[in-house]
Amino acid sequence: MITWQDFENVEIRVGTIVEVRDFLQAKKPAYQLIIDFGEALGLKRSSAQITKLYTHDELLGRQVVCVTNFPPRQIANFFSEVLVTGFERNDGEIVLTSVERPVPNGSRLC
Repeated sequence: MITWQDFENVEIRVGTIVEVRDFLQAKKPAYQLIIDFGEALGLKRSSAQITKLYTHDELLGRQVVCVTNFPPRQIANFFSEVLVTGFERNDGEIVLTSVERPVPNGSRLC
């Protein structure tokens, strides 16, 4: 069990994907994402292994739910600054967490 304080320490925010690139240097197929968190955090980068379920066009403009207060993590030659969240299917593929209706970029989960 975690405490309410533990939960409050995890910053979970929504942002809009504004750029998608193939991540050719990754060991497993992945995208490099640029996500806009508005005035709260600005633009942040993330790597996501979601190439089998999502195309560039499906991701561009999509709001995603991310953990924004992890330290940056280097993946090959890329620094991932936020963790894009999702749920694993039985086949191991990740389905992105999303919001039901648009909310301002940078909004924090409460």
